[in-house]
Amino acid sequence: MRPAGDPTAALADRLRDAGCVFAEDEAAVLLRAAPAGSARLEQLVARRTAGEPLEHVLGEVELAGRTWTVGPGVFVPRRRSEALVEAALDRRPGSVDPTVVDLCCGCGALGGAVLEGLTAAGARPALHAVDVDPVAVGYARRNLEPLGAAVATGDLFEPLPRSLRGRVDLLLCHAPYVPTAALATMPPEARDHEPPTALDGGADGLDVLRRVLGQAPRWLAPRGVLLFEIAARQWPAARGTVVAAGLRAERVWDEDRDATVVVARRERGDDGPG
Repeated sequence: MRPAGDPTAALADRLRDAGCVFAEDEAAVLLRAAPAGSARLEQLVARRTAGEPLEHVLGEVELAGRTWTVGPGVFVPRRRSEALVEAALDRRPGSVDPTVVDLCCGCGALGGAVLEGLTAAGARPALHAVDVDPVAVGYARRNLEPLGAAVATGDLFEPLPRSLRGRVDLLLCHAPYVPTAALATMPPEARDHEPPTALDGGADGLDVLRRVLGQAPRWLAPRGVLLFEIAARQWPAARGTVVAAGLRAERVWDEDRDATVVVARRERGDDGPG
């Protein structure tokens, strides 16, 4: 039986009526952000019940053990992407000064999490983050520049310093991988509030990743690795594209998070095409 006047239960009922699946959890989070009965709480609840993502409403998202700034118009990193962060750290380079590049960086949470993980392991990494969307880059700068990272606006590798060619130890790429036809089936809070450039991967979901793989061997250091996330059913096509680029393909499957990460490694002594 609910306690009389329980603000969490009352707020959960409002959220549930608006279609929020995890209404009780969200109610507790919102009440930590603003006190019950306050105008601030009413503003937050109005935005959430109108369909805005909870992370946009709160202005933050938790990933890999810390909080990152997000907001309207930027992709919200999912918890499943922690599998990509862990795969990158498990394959961290032997160099004490590794070079890390985060393409399609969004708010910068993945690159930032890898940067912090490498630093905690005793390395002195240098991170370069890139996104084509100026809104995403604005959030990435807020999250990453205090950590010493360089953040740039541009299309994939285009804004990176040419001095990085052949020197990238870890190349992260959270490219969009949702097939165009499947966008209409996504939850409205993603479909209506996140940028299409962060979701739409083309006919089979792999268009952007093919462009990345076409250039990655020229940027990777010997034994350098490219890591990206896909849906499980995309593995055969993704593997073929990795092999065609002259890289060795490995699949990492995280059952708990329902995450599939592809690790594409440049073998030592392979100069890469071009």
